[in-house]
Amino acid sequence: MNEPGIEKIKPLIVIPVYNHAGTLRDVVTRALAVSIDVLVIDDGSDDGSAEAIRDLPVLFIRHEQNRGKGAAILTAAEEARRLGMSHIITIDADGQHDPADVSRFIPVIRKKPLAIVVGKRIFNSKTVPFSSRFGRSFSNFWVRVQTGCSLKDTQSGFRAYPVILLEWLKLRDKRYSFEVEVLVKAAWAGITLKEVDISVHYPEPDKRISHFRPFMDNLALTILNTRLTIRAIMPVPHRWFVQEQDDISRITILRPVESLRILLSKHVSPKRLAVSGGLGVFLGALPLIACQALVILGTANFFRLNKYAALGTSQLCNPPIVPALCIEVGYFIRHGRFLTEISLKTLGYQGLERIFEWIIGALVLGPLMGLFIGGIIYVLTFALKKKRAVKNA
Repeated sequence: MNEPGIEKIKPLIVIPVYNHAGTLRDVVTRALAVSIDVLVIDDGSDDGSAEAIRDLPVLFIRHEQNRGKGAAILTAAEEARRLGMSHIITIDADGQHDPADVSRFIPVIRKKPLAIVVGKRIFNSKTVPFSSRFGRSFSNFWVRVQTGCSLKDTQSGFRAYPVILLEWLKLRDKRYSFEVEVLVKAAWAGITLKEVDISVHYPEPDKRISHFRPFMDNLALTILNTRLTIRAIMPVPHRWFVQEQDDISRITILRPVESLRILLSKHVSPKRLAVSGGLGVFLGALPLIACQALVILGTANFFRLNKYAALGTSQLCNPPIVPALCIEVGYFIRHGRFLTEISLKTLGYQGLERIFEWIIGALVLGPLMGLFIGGIIYVLTFALKKKRAVKNA
């Protein structure tokens, strides 16, 4: 699938609301001052929120029953597409965000129209609750584990979404956890995640309006993070929005040049492939019995390295040659001589000692082998990339 273009940037401000009659009018009024069309999605409010803005010139859609913030955002995306808009910029209705900060999103959208842009809240006020600080850090950590992307505010509701992307992604969560799922699946699809600094206002505790359900919403987040983390470390290609990966199954250590050519076609740099391959060899040398693939996939994912290159090169360390070399090096370090007796005693009764020596040897040989294989990968991929550039010139 070729990269879809966005010919003209036409943003729509979207304000999802659920029982925020006390703050909604002020938020909408300030949003209208930005001189961009405003759409309010009433997600089943029963406190008169709609009446508070009835006389204001905004677009309005109502869910008769509360369906969740994610569902409201998806409804807004459908309406934005019908209106011919390219992006929706979501703003919370509780007065936490300053709509004037929309101006900070527009330059980023114009430069990178397919990116999701997240407003990073500046937490420099004493009124910011501890739960918000902790929740943000906790969410940031898991998004980093699942995507390798280091974002500072994965829970911010002030965001810009490309409409075409929201229609393409397959999203299951429609409530509080929607905003985490959309970031993770967008990153998996090859979409850039950007951040801009925004201001934030937290009123005094007795004046705050929050619909966060501590037990149910935390449970939903736990289930979501478990599901996404398991999916992240699986050696199964993700769907790419920009480019399909149908030929990824052809990657194998038995056809190294063809495999590297395929990985280069995925816009993976020679340096990243070299580091990924070196990591795979280093971890492959360790005695990660029964969990080697999981450790390699998880580590590569965390550091945003190429999982297929890491997993492929790790196969070079399959028994018996590399483990035997590591044990011999570890034995020599411990005893000053090499292990020459291969018997039930040395490999059976003394099995734990051999594993310990395997670890010692792997910590010595692993980095050296990783540097060697990584260097070969870099030279090969650099040559292939240069050859392809000459051919396309």
